[in-house]
Amino acid sequence: MKKLFALSLFLFVGILYAQTDKDLAAEFITKEKIEGHIYFLASDELKGRDTGSDEIKIASQYIANQLRSYGAKPVPGADGYFQYVPFDLTTAATTREISFNGKKTETAPLPFLGGNITHNGDVVFVNYGLADDYKGKNVKGKFVVFKSGSETARSPQEMFNLLGDKRDIAAQNGARGAIELVDINPMIWGFVEHAFGEDRMTLAGDEEEDDGSFSYLWVLDPGNVIAKELEGKRNNKAELSVSGIEKTKIYCRNVVAMIEGTDPKLKNEYIIYGAHYDHVGIGKPDATGDSIYNGARDNAVGTATVLLMAENLGKYPTKRSALFILFTGEEMGLLGSRYYVDNPLLPLNQMVYTLNSDNAGYNDTSLVTIFGMYRTNMSDHFKTGASAFGLTAIDDPAPEENLFDRSDNVNFAMKGIPAPTYSMGFTSFSGTLTETYHQPSDVAHTIDYDYLVKFFKSYVLTGRLIANDPQRPFWTPGDKYEEAGKELYKK
Repeated sequence: MKKLFALSLFLFVGILYAQTDKDLAAEFITKEKIEGHIYFLASDELKGRDTGSDEIKIASQYIANQLRSYGAKPVPGADGYFQYVPFDLTTAATTREISFNGKKTETAPLPFLGGNITHNGDVVFVNYGLADDYKGKNVKGKFVVFKSGSETARSPQEMFNLLGDKRDIAAQNGARGAIELVDINPMIWGFVEHAFGEDRMTLAGDEEEDDGSFSYLWVLDPGNVIAKELEGKRNNKAELSVSGIEKTKIYCRNVVAMIEGTDPKLKNEYIIYGAHYDHVGIGKPDATGDSIYNGARDNAVGTATVLLMAENLGKYPTKRSALFILFTGEEMGLLGSRYYVDNPLLPLNQMVYTLNSDNAGYNDTSLVTIFGMYRTNMSDHFKTGASAFGLTAIDDPAPEENLFDRSDNVNFAMKGIPAPTYSMGFTSFSGTLTETYHQPSDVAHTIDYDYLVKFFKSYVLTGRLIANDPQRPFWTPGDKYEEAGKELYKK
């Protein structure tokens, strides 16, 4: 009887604790508070929070002030609540034109590498631009032209993955530059052009090897029409002009803050709550004439999740300490988070988990979607956190998109820190989700805030459960980042 009573008491205390943690997670979260954050961050006045803009500075100050008001403290080594990130800004070319054999292309070329360039003369077609394609061809001092991808690599992601290798192969063969003919959907090309045809930034020093002597450009070629014409001729000529590019150095800001944990031992371990707060600024107008890419879903929602987590922990801290990081430059290539992991303000081996929050959109309000839910030993907490508020946690439903490695979490994962991404619910990367993804239509008033209340509560409860778990988070056996984790934590 005593054993039965003790067991009953243990179960009762466990249930009471779970209920209390759920209540704590939900205490500060209201629809009005969520709307307040998102409507401000995604307002027209902030002009899409483009990295390097005056408007994103306003957003960073807003975030810092919110963190301060919640009791989050500056991190040693930061400048107040900011970590300054040095960037090289490359302004967009004012002229981008190319013609092959006297025929001008319908879309302008996109320069990935190199500065202003002019060329009027011979070009050498080298199939896919891979090593074997150069055999028997003299390309020294000339421009080479080749098709995108390879015989087996046809997706846009695979094309991007081959870009560096093709650049190196062309340069090693003495080419002056490379022109890649890209066979992709024009809609996807629109995303690429928005990213690389306008002002862009790299971390300072990333392009030190780029002295402008080698140029690498993409040209849209649906169906390989241009490629087939060039392939069928012995001698080909191109006229190319890219001008107006200028480079300057600027500084942007990661926003960072911390809240100390309550456990004498576990407070030396940190959970990182991260999200990027930048978006893509002003771009091509849509059918309504709107040119502001407000980024409500991507990623004002993620930013607000971290802010509400900070508010919660400011009142009810967990056993482990919390580090909040709002990243700049995610849309430029995960640059703010990469700078942070290479220049950490606190030792990386004290960071035991990263709960990243990033969103493209949603198409199922019964779900939360976790990129990497089963890749760490914390998966049950995601399920509990979601189900407590009527939602279901699922793993990545679109693995072909490689979304785990396309957000800030991957920079922490590569260092060995377990780092899933918490996202709004979707069942496929298509439909209503892509209608707003990186579009002017991603605005605050089009979001389902009743869903967001449940989503935010689930995120906060999940974070609390992980931060209070006596078991140390780690990768599941066999994960591709497991070895990096063993090295980081000396396992």
